[in-house]
Amino acid sequence: SRPMSLVEAVTNVVVGYGLAVLTQIAVFPLFGLHTSLADNLMIGGIFTVVSIARSFTLRRLFEAIRVRA
Repeated sequence: SRPMSLVEAVTNVVVGYGLAVLTQIAVFPLFGLHTSLADNLMIGGIFTVVSIARSFTLRRLFEAIRVRA
């Protein structure tokens, strides 16, 4: 259903954001990068926006391909 699709999409974004921030906190120091929590949250937010745009674009592309077939 549409409401459950929305719940799934929002859950995916929230979990992805949290995972991105935790991964940054764990991985950045391995490369000598030391950022504040605020910086990690901002970087995670930027990557989340890019990820949403990528997912949307690919979904629309594949839908266009499906409609033409």
